[in-house]
Amino acid sequence: MVMAISLIVIVVASLLFHVVSPWWITPLASNWKQMDDTLAITLVVTGIFFVGINLFVAYALWRYRHRDGSRAAYEPDNHKLERWLFAGTSVAIMALLAPGLFVYAEYVRPPDDALVVEALGQQWQWHYRYPGRDGKLGLTDTRHVKADNPFGLDPDNPAGHDNIVVSGDLHLPLNKPVKVLLRSNDVLHDFYVPHFRARMNIVPGMVTSFWFTPTLAGRYEILCAQLCGVGHYNMRGYVVVEDEAAFQKWLGAQPTFASLMAKPGGGIAPTTGSGPEARVAQGKSLAQSKGCIACHTIDGAPGVGPTWKGLYGKTETMTDGSAVLVDEAYLKDDILNPQTRVVKGFPPIMPKVPFNDDELAALVAYIQSLGSAPPATKTQK
Repeated sequence: MVMAISLIVIVVASLLFHVVSPWWITPLASNWKQMDDTLAITLVVTGIFFVGINLFVAYALWRYRHRDGSRAAYEPDNHKLERWLFAGTSVAIMALLAPGLFVYAEYVRPPDDALVVEALGQQWQWHYRYPGRDGKLGLTDTRHVKADNPFGLDPDNPAGHDNIVVSGDLHLPLNKPVKVLLRSNDVLHDFYVPHFRARMNIVPGMVTSFWFTPTLAGRYEILCAQLCGVGHYNMRGYVVVEDEAAFQKWLGAQPTFASLMAKPGGGIAPTTGSGPEARVAQGKSLAQSKGCIACHTIDGAPGVGPTWKGLYGKTETMTDGSAVLVDEAYLKDDILNPQTRVVKGFPPIMPKVPFNDDELAALVAYIQSLGSAPPATKTQK
């Protein structure tokens, strides 16, 4: 009896928790109401089975409880019950799978007039590529991938010269279909925007895609929904949905791939001006966009890697027992070749993230701005 009552209490408590729960889905900001409907169907079907099975077990525990003098009846077969179970289970599975199959078929079949945008996942950052005036994305090849060319655009392919590559926010026009192409430069990632009900795995060596239409202007968070390393939790970005005029104005202000390659040092990181303060601001932006702050704290708190607070000018002990002064040369070499020397007490897990000379100088300037270690003093005897 105790078990039967406990099961009934669990069922009632679960239903009440669902009704009064504050964890409802976020407001919809795209055309994918079908996703919400499919989730609702899944919840209803599984909920019915959850309630039905638990109440049946509670009834069986009460109805067939042990009584003095009673004996269990042996019934090896019950074809009628088996047919009912087979039919009910089949209908439930079809109700779960069929809507999702129809929605997914539409999810990966974009309209012909959709804007094509490419998103690139890389530990632990996002890059985006837009076509130029001709509406075409240029050819790419892994041989061309480097710090100032994360997509590996072929410099000899004219179609890619007017492509726009950014590493900040993903800007999209309001009420216009968008087809998102997805690629990875390292491990498995997942592009996920909760407000759009849109997500897709990013598999290394493959190009996956889906489409959606932003229906509400605003700024929405992008998450990586696949565990992609120690900095996974910080692999975030933002989608900025704005009207067509604002989007075209922003897009027109972005440099093309050809103009970036013509600049000394190249680079896709946005700058905010000139001077030391602008350089530090650029370094801070890079630390966030390239996922550095996933492992390195800036307030002295322990992390996966050494904290950046007071790091500059400090003498660190390496795993081989050597002592190294953390100066500009050390930081640049350690960022570009993280596995060459590893600080004692920390795991050798830092990935090799591409930086050009300008980005490297900005990141070092930002680390230096977080404070320097106090100079060593000699003690007198």
